[in-house]
Amino acid sequence: MPFEDECQQLLDHYVSCYVKGDAKGCASVFALNAELYSPFGPPAIGRQAIEETHSEWVAEGAEGKQIVVKSAGQNGDLGWCLAEFREGSTGEGISLNILVRQPDGTWLISHCSLNEAKP
Repeated sequence: MPFEDECQQLLDHYVSCYVKGDAKGCASVFALNAELYSPFGPPAIGRQAIEETHSEWVAEGAEGKQIVVKSAGQNGDLGWCLAEFREGSTGEGISLNILVRQPDGTWLISHCSLNEAKP
């Protein structure tokens, strides 16, 4: 499967969890020591902090939540993807994600930077 498709599957799982209000499921796409940077709150370092951040975010709802991978690449066990996100209450923007291949061959996000689009 092309790497871009693997990234989209990972982000589709994230969106599915988000829509269900499942903060733990959202955090599951992140590595244990992942870092999340966002204009919507303070940095979240580590999967537990990312889950706590998502507990607040998913409580606000997920009207029209979408994430679409626009480009991606990988070299060995490191990869990246640039994705557009859109949500009714939050607006839209771009996320840049660094991914690390796990021993079982799956990918998890190690670093994520959310960037809000300004009108």
